[in-house]
Amino acid sequence: MILRGNYIRDLLSGDARSDVTVHGWVKTRRDSKDVCFVQLNDGSCPADLQVVISPANFDADLLRRVTTGACIRVNGQLASSPAAGQALELQAMEVKVIGEADPATYPLQKKGHTMEFLRDIGHLRTRSNTFGSVFRVRTSLAQAIHSFFHEEGFLYVHTPIITASDCEGAGAMFGVSTLDMLNVPRVNEGAQRGQVDFGQDFFGKPAYLTVSGQLEAEIFALAFTNVYTFGPTFRAENSNTPRHLAEFWMIEPEMAFCDLQDDMFFAEKFLKAIIARVMDECASDLEFFNKRIDNSVLQTLENVVNSVFEHITYTEAIALLEKSGQTWEFPVSWGSDLQSEHERYLTEQVFKKPVIVVDYPREIKAFYMRANDDGKTVRAMDVLAPRIGEIIGGSQREERHDVLLNRITEQGLDPASYWWYLELRKYGSAPHAGFGLGFERLMLYLTGMKNIRDVIPFPRTPGTAEF
Repeated sequence: MILRGNYIRDLLSGDARSDVTVHGWVKTRRDSKDVCFVQLNDGSCPADLQVVISPANFDADLLRRVTTGACIRVNGQLASSPAAGQALELQAMEVKVIGEADPATYPLQKKGHTMEFLRDIGHLRTRSNTFGSVFRVRTSLAQAIHSFFHEEGFLYVHTPIITASDCEGAGAMFGVSTLDMLNVPRVNEGAQRGQVDFGQDFFGKPAYLTVSGQLEAEIFALAFTNVYTFGPTFRAENSNTPRHLAEFWMIEPEMAFCDLQDDMFFAEKFLKAIIARVMDECASDLEFFNKRIDNSVLQTLENVVNSVFEHITYTEAIALLEKSGQTWEFPVSWGSDLQSEHERYLTEQVFKKPVIVVDYPREIKAFYMRANDDGKTVRAMDVLAPRIGEIIGGSQREERHDVLLNRITEQGLDPASYWWYLELRKYGSAPHAGFGLGFERLMLYLTGMKNIRDVIPFPRTPGTAEF
């Protein structure tokens, strides 16, 4: 058994004391005539611990192996530091090199690195200052989400990653198959002759990686009232923008006996609560992002937590955009979807705070959203936030069997694939609502990072599936 010792995070927030043991990775080393200064980090906080080594007390061969990138264990005395910018330093009495690193080839040298370069060394970028902060915030955010729902009495549901239905009806799904792609079996007779014989596949039918756990979550909401999912989802869109991933994580609460107003209220409460918790737990990391990445991060987050969200209809939003006098890359008209430029104008120029837009045209929204009586709109809502645009999308779900069946048919989907979803409307149906929040999209918002590939450990994008 190897005892880890102390976290640098705890040491730096404590007092001077003797007999301290730390493990970590050497960030930099600086030598003078009588002393070596080693910056050590163990990932527990943004700050490094300065280790002071007197060469006279150590074997020269050992000290040659204490290089940038090496993993070491140090035992010594934590003492007040005379250097500016740090309260404590570790005066080494014992040093052990656990894992060596060749300083000539180690990629993370003491200089600035581009995000593109760091993506190419995804196995080492986690040791950099930026990505250390990214993944500490990611951990805090995930814990905040689970804690919030637990405190609100929600049931956590693990919805399937492999599915036979398309939640969004968009068709951008990854197929899951064990068929030999070089010798695909074909149907030999009947109307399906020549088509792929999925009856010989593992599941006996076409199967896909899920784009959402929402539909399955509704099963549980109509038995346990309040539930949520938090898991990976997949979109096979050939998009290389800074806002898209092929694999990402989604949070999707579903609530029975709720309408659109309840959904909006809960979405606002949820967003404020989890942002406030991360701001409290990761203050030093957010300060880093505010200083190094985007100097509006803290102000923007404080604005979300402290403001009352504005509520407008889609029709009102279109009217505001049409009379704005702005030149839009994507023209504005009733019936077109709002784009990021429109969403940011509303939140940053008009209202200067988060905005919830409701009652979207039914033609641009998914089949499961409850139809309004006007025959033109559905009870959908999007939460828009300054600096990023849409951050939450949700709706009241269609609980009426006949209306839902018509919506599925209208969108060219096969009702047989949704037989169980339709049956929920036959046996004890109830009004219910929910929303979806892209975990990585929220990470972009919290950190000010510019590319979604830099807030997930292992990005999956067109042409890229390393690790």
